[in-house]
Amino acid sequence: MSLLIVGLDNTIVNVAAPKLRDDLDASLEGVQWTIDAYTLVIASLLLMAGSTADRIGRRRTFLTGLTIFVTGSLLCGLAPSLGWLIAFRVLQAIGGSMLNPVAMSIITNVFTDRRERAQAVGVWAGVVGISMALGPVVGGLLVQSVGWRYIFWINVPIGLAAIVLTVLFVPESKAPRPRRPDLPGQLIVLVLLASATYAIIERNWIAGVIAVAALAALLVVEPRRREPLVDLRLFRSPPFAGATLTAVAVFGSLAGFLLLNAIYLQEVRGYTPLHAGLLMLPVAAVTVVLGPLSGRLVGSRGPRPSMLIGGVGVAAGGVMLAGLGPHTSLAWLLTAYSLFGVGFAMVNPPITVTAVSGLPTEQAGVAAAFASTSRQFGTMLGVAVLGAVVSAGLDGSAMTEGFVAASHAAWWIVAGCGAAVVAIGTLTTGPRVRQRQLEPELADA
Repeated sequence: MSLLIVGLDNTIVNVAAPKLRDDLDASLEGVQWTIDAYTLVIASLLLMAGSTADRIGRRRTFLTGLTIFVTGSLLCGLAPSLGWLIAFRVLQAIGGSMLNPVAMSIITNVFTDRRERAQAVGVWAGVVGISMALGPVVGGLLVQSVGWRYIFWINVPIGLAAIVLTVLFVPESKAPRPRRPDLPGQLIVLVLLASATYAIIERNWIAGVIAVAALAALLVVEPRRREPLVDLRLFRSPPFAGATLTAVAVFGSLAGFLLLNAIYLQEVRGYTPLHAGLLMLPVAAVTVVLGPLSGRLVGSRGPRPSMLIGGVGVAAGGVMLAGLGPHTSLAWLLTAYSLFGVGFAMVNPPITVTAVSGLPTEQAGVAAAFASTSRQFGTMLGVAVLGAVVSAGLDGSAMTEGFVAASHAAWWIVAGCGAAVVAIGTLTTGPRVRQRQLEPELADA
């Protein structure tokens, strides 16, 4: 339940973007920040939240996260202006960062049987993908029927139910040897992601310089930490590095896809939020059906087939939408949406499996946390980059007049992300790559 609401909030705001622009008198950049403020904070705090839960208690951290998330959701629905909405989205995200990695730790602790644990992790991964794909449909229904504020208020009853169930059924647990907090690493990561996002959305070169400096600091400081927040040695594993890049590419594509289509269908084609959400239903439907099948395929054939099929699907959907016009037929749109949905559905399940496959079993939790962080970072980057490309292409033109032409370059970027997934899957998966192990000193880290 917690992952459902956190995943929904990654994408549910996209379909409300045009309504937010009207009601709060916001620019496209402002709407981008309502989405990216959330994903930015979650991506920055996920790793720290996981280690904190290991240290002070997973159940306690999980309940704290749920409480903060529910409070933030309630306040988002009451926000009187864009600035307050962004601030409350940050509060939401602080709570959300305590849910995703801690849920995985709780699953690992509760399900001690290997087979049951694998099934539970499969449900966990499935809910993440399904909730993100369902966001536009649920958001469209709520915006159309009761207003955009309810896309946040829907979290309140679900979150409260999750709190009650956690109190009743989730046992407390701690790691036998929790990692030490890495405050310098956490600060550097936060500055890096925030400055990079600001540089892209606002096209600010000073923020870009700060991002480059933060990246350099990360490369210098973290290798010298005894227990670093970001263990750069993990990237020596080709499957792990490939899974990280794949997560960024495919979730960036999904976030950009949802934002661009929400604007196109409502502001260019004139559809209602509900109609727009229903038109993107193929993405959710295909994810629900193919997600579990992809998981089984990964179990029997390894991650490569799923990644290759998924990359081709994402690329094909992007290419079809690169020629988008103001009167493109619905049959063409639905075909493109279905192909993209196939791509996302097939790629999402093998990301965590691939990340873990090249590491010692002792590093599985760290790999899963990195995979989750990469998903959030990709979502943030997709909204920032593709939104910035469209804004630059508009060059002051009205959204209804210039959006179609301005979006063509963005769709080619989506297609390029799909092609990148194919290349990454080819190079970093397969029997030979999976057999490669990391250096002994990393296995003991």
